[in-house]
Amino acid sequence: MEASTHLGSVTATNHARVPTPVRPSASSGTLGRHLARRLVEIGVSDVFSVPGDFNLTLLDHLIAEPGLNLIGCCNELNAGYAADGFARFKGVGACVVTFTVGGLSVLNAIAGAYSENLPVICIVGGPNSNDYGTNRILHHTIGLPDFSQELRCFQTITCFQAVVNNLDDAHELIDTAISTAIKESKPVYISISCNLPGIPHPTFARDPVPFYIAPKVSNQLGLEAAVEATAKFLNNAVKPVIVGGPKLRVAKAQKAFMEFAEASGYPIAVMPSGKGLVPEHHPHFIGTYWGAISTSFCGEIVESADAYVFVGPIFNDYSSVGYSLLIKKEKTVVVQPNRITIGNGPSLGWVFMADFLSALAKKLKKNSTALENYRRIYVPPGVPLKKGKNEPLRINVLFKHVQDMLSGDTAVIAETGDSWFNCQKLRLPENCGYEFQMQYGSIGWSVGATLGYAQAANSKRVIACIGDGSFQVTAQDISTMIRCGQKSIIFLINNGGYTIEVEIHDGPYNVIKNWDYAGFVNAIHNSEGKCWTAKVRTEEDLIEAIAAATGPQKDSLCFIEVFSHKDDTSKELLEWGSRVAAANSRPPNPQ
Repeated sequence: MEASTHLGSVTATNHARVPTPVRPSASSGTLGRHLARRLVEIGVSDVFSVPGDFNLTLLDHLIAEPGLNLIGCCNELNAGYAADGFARFKGVGACVVTFTVGGLSVLNAIAGAYSENLPVICIVGGPNSNDYGTNRILHHTIGLPDFSQELRCFQTITCFQAVVNNLDDAHELIDTAISTAIKESKPVYISISCNLPGIPHPTFARDPVPFYIAPKVSNQLGLEAAVEATAKFLNNAVKPVIVGGPKLRVAKAQKAFMEFAEASGYPIAVMPSGKGLVPEHHPHFIGTYWGAISTSFCGEIVESADAYVFVGPIFNDYSSVGYSLLIKKEKTVVVQPNRITIGNGPSLGWVFMADFLSALAKKLKKNSTALENYRRIYVPPGVPLKKGKNEPLRINVLFKHVQDMLSGDTAVIAETGDSWFNCQKLRLPENCGYEFQMQYGSIGWSVGATLGYAQAANSKRVIACIGDGSFQVTAQDISTMIRCGQKSIIFLINNGGYTIEVEIHDGPYNVIKNWDYAGFVNAIHNSEGKCWTAKVRTEEDLIEAIAAATGPQKDSLCFIEVFSHKDDTSKELLEWGSRVAAANSRPPNPQ
């Protein structure tokens, strides 16, 4: 707040009066203004919201902040997904909802952000501060005078919770919540009583002082011991490899990862959930390591190595293809954001990934044996079979054309489902973004995430690949994309059901009511804003639609409905589905 830094005028008399600071105006020294300024300071330019009576006054203060753009979403779930997508590009995101009915609706999205280590500031407009402890029953609650239900739900999916119902500690609670989100790279929950945002308070009498977040410094002795033991382990190996995982993002270690890769000469693979975090244009890149459904020739090189360095991995039943990876612990170095474990040997904590990889790079002998082995056995991928004129479009043909659309000015959003497997095979050019939600795997995530990511990455054109079943969960916020003037290209794959679930375990519940998806989007468009739709049944249709979307309609939101056969799936999904089904159906162990 500028006024507090200016001194009062000095009178023209023989002795000057002591200058007095100008008091802040009521509008500037408030909780609402402080929160708005804090969001701008940490890099949040867009806040995704759904209004409700408990948050309306707070929304007024967010709108009044010139550096903030308030984006109204169709529902809270999508607002949370949009904050998730925004955080993936900008490093932090925020959403604002109302008490309990809004808070419990956004829970699923916040849980997903927690699983992906994304700092999302989830702000809830709470009850009037006078109502706490009064035994009153309020609307939007479950009918009990205890207002803590929402808080208790958020405690397991956020790293800090602040209930702001008193102005005296509001400044401290808000700043602690936001700085904790940034330090921990996890979501936080802030509830603000609806009567507090506009009331002046001395603690908000100036602009927020920028955060000082102490850098995390590795334990030097632990770092040296970890580097020495790992270098000895790897320098004794014949054909070591590197596999990048999803926690590279939270550790902010991509640059150090490439230092290590360059110095070592080892081939570089990526776990499926780490795709987009490792440069695929690099000459040492060999593809996705995903056990039995790895990129051709990549799995063989990784699993035949005598040492593998997994950097930031998450091993779960999906990434391990039903626990079927042929990886041996004694050959593995696991580098987590703050811990290094070497084979069956030492495990050293408070050693941070970026420090470790940079230091290790200086101690390694160059060894390109595994990379040379890969190049000996590598055969370029085949092209889809030729089709007859007007033959129905096959999914592998669709993704051949999606591949040709990619550049450093695009980003791919892949929805849970067969799009996971088809998009995984795309080779990303330099600076091409890529996002999907593998750990949590919430169907419908991609609609909100596309909204949020496109809002953050306005220099890129987002290409989203979404199945019909997933789209039906969150379709409404196509409306918000049009209102925001976004130019994403959405490929809606219409194959009549939940294909990924069909391949795990089929049943009538996997069949959905078919929509006229392009017609649905046209109805939402309603001639307001720029939106263009197409229906594609053949390769000829597809070529024409892509030409329009990247040419005359390049400034529009483009929605391309692609019709495909319900059994037209990737071979990877067929293999993965059978292995995950086997893992899911294991009988109980004898007691």
